[in-house]
Amino acid sequence: MGNFITTELLIQSVYKNTHTDNLKGKVIHLQTELDYAALGRRIKKTRQAKGLTQSNLADKVFCNTSHISNIENNHTKVSLNSLLAISNALDTSVDSLLSDQFKNPTSALDVSLVKKFNKLTPEKKRIAINILDVL
Repeated sequence: MGNFITTELLIQSVYKNTHTDNLKGKVIHLQTELDYAALGRRIKKTRQAKGLTQSNLADKVFCNTSHISNIENNHTKVSLNSLLAISNALDTSVDSLLSDQFKNPTSALDVSLVKKFNKLTPEKKRIAINILDVL
């Protein structure tokens, strides 16, 4: 299976906001390694959807075209710095590039949204719900 999961750690998720947190009390699995082949394919798919060549992307992230090719074809493991630069150049989030790697259907974006929502006053929560209903 290439560079896929070598070990899984089981952890108990711990959150203080019990009424809105759908993860409370669930055991979630954490991958200790990324599936670099899947990540490379996701980068390539996103790059192509944006109409960029490997050379265009390399110019935007200040690296060689061969480095982008090696990442997309799983010949090298992308560094965190490169992944961040690539996601910025593609105008997408790292979360979206890694989305097929989450075992838990709740993404980091969802967790962030819940945390921010919990900090709102009841009135602002009603306003936020009305805004979301319009979307």
